[in-house]
Amino acid sequence: MNRHWNEMQPADAYTITISGCVDSLEQKVITLLYQPLVGAQALSLYMTMYAEVEDGKLSSGSAPHYHLMNTLGCSPQQIYEDRLKLEGIGLLKTYVKKTEESREFLYELLPPLAPDQFFTDGLLNVFLYRKIGKPHFLRLKRMFCDREPKSPDFRDVTHAFPDVFSTGYMDAQEAEPDSTPEPGSRLASKGIKTGPVLNESFDFSALERALKDALIPASSLTPFIKETIKKLSFLYGITPLNMKNLVLSSLNEQDEIDVDELRKSARNAYQFESGGRLPDMTPRISQKEGAANAEPKTKEEKLIFHCESVTPYQMIVDISDRAPSSVDMKLIEQVMLQYDFTPGVMNALIQYVMLKSNMKLSKSFMDKIAGQWARKKIKTAKEGIELARSEQKQSTERTKAKNTSRSYGSRKTVRQEKLPSWFTKNEEEPEIVDQSFEEEKRKLEEELRKRTERASTGEKD
Repeated sequence: MNRHWNEMQPADAYTITISGCVDSLEQKVITLLYQPLVGAQALSLYMTMYAEVEDGKLSSGSAPHYHLMNTLGCSPQQIYEDRLKLEGIGLLKTYVKKTEESREFLYELLPPLAPDQFFTDGLLNVFLYRKIGKPHFLRLKRMFCDREPKSPDFRDVTHAFPDVFSTGYMDAQEAEPDSTPEPGSRLASKGIKTGPVLNESFDFSALERALKDALIPASSLTPFIKETIKKLSFLYGITPLNMKNLVLSSLNEQDEIDVDELRKSARNAYQFESGGRLPDMTPRISQKEGAANAEPKTKEEKLIFHCESVTPYQMIVDISDRAPSSVDMKLIEQVMLQYDFTPGVMNALIQYVMLKSNMKLSKSFMDKIAGQWARKKIKTAKEGIELARSEQKQSTERTKAKNTSRSYGSRKTVRQEKLPSWFTKNEEEPEIVDQSFEEEKRKLEEELRKRTERASTGEKD
């Protein structure tokens, strides 16, 4: 059963609430900056929910999810997945009230980040850059920029409130209560623009201990710096120990942490290990649905999981117990960019090439295999491993057939390579037998038996 069925059903009621109207600038931000990240369908869900709130009001009436399904022309599964995208990106909060007989949802639409917040967020701007590319990213940034009209020649002559108005008599005891919203109601506002919420924890105590050893006080980690570190840790998978080195490299002359330098150092370190790529934003919806089956069990599943989880740099370290050379990393970067391989596919290719080339990264052999994988449209580590195993099986069968066809007296011992377990079929899978090969094998064995019998009785061939 699909996960959405337990989380939301078409008959469940929902109500929409907003903090205020979405102005033209926010509409442009949502359309141009958020839409590439969440997709047109999720954006349509957001705008449809907003349209259900009447002008001058802050909430809608109650309606079943059938209404959203009919309006958008999509399934409950699609609405659920788009809802999760809006929640993750920071545009929606979801509340649920359950009773024995029913379930009701409250959807709170959140305003998008302002352009200046978005382009300095450290998370969303990186994902957008990775998604649409540098030329389009710079074009969008220029759309939200304008020249500063104020120059040093201008002097501020603005008058303050007391310079223009006199207070006179004011009964504060009457004015203040009358300004307060009635119980159960609220005043319209622009809302708090928070952006995505990160629930991943970062061990700041370990980082503070490491910085203390380097004579950097914990007070250097201001709330803004900590929020930046959390984003960088999530974005690039940085451990507290590695973060310490990045923090030290980003200190300015006053021993203060330069946020721009910290982001730059983290990005450069990640791109070096990932072959020049920036991180991509991939929904975890399908991963959550299969959480019960996500734990790798067999050797092959563990290998696939490892290939998809580590960087090519770490893969080489795991295989050879030493760091790769700059020449090796340059070769990996070239192959990844030329064939548009993901890190998972690249890791499977690295292992295959090193095992077949005596633990070396042969450029010619890697180019040959990479070209084959590209033509086969290999997109995941699993596909690469299965193709490598299939190629190895065919090679082994050709060798066996060649050895069997030789004369009995001229047989030689064939050197067998030590292969990883994932080159062969899993033990629980039935072995596929080539019938034609077995038939030829039986014919040869029968011929050898007859020759042996004739030789023993003195007959000539």
